[in-house]
Amino acid sequence: MNIFAKLVNFLKEVRFELKKVTWPTRQETIRFTLLVIGVSAGVAAFLGGLDYLFSIILTKFVL
Repeated sequence: MNIFAKLVNFLKEVRFELKKVTWPTRQETIRFTLLVIGVSAGVAAFLGGLDYLFSIILTKFVL
């Protein structure tokens, strides 16, 4: 089998497999996207707060 035939076969199999996928609705996609953004912002705020706290502690007690 040459490379072109393998590529065509691969793309046919990909198309067949994608038909089996259960895609999320638009509303689910928006909800999960907002959830990821919210959790990311929360983790960033938490880590930023820890960084600020440790920098204050280090400047007061070490330097």
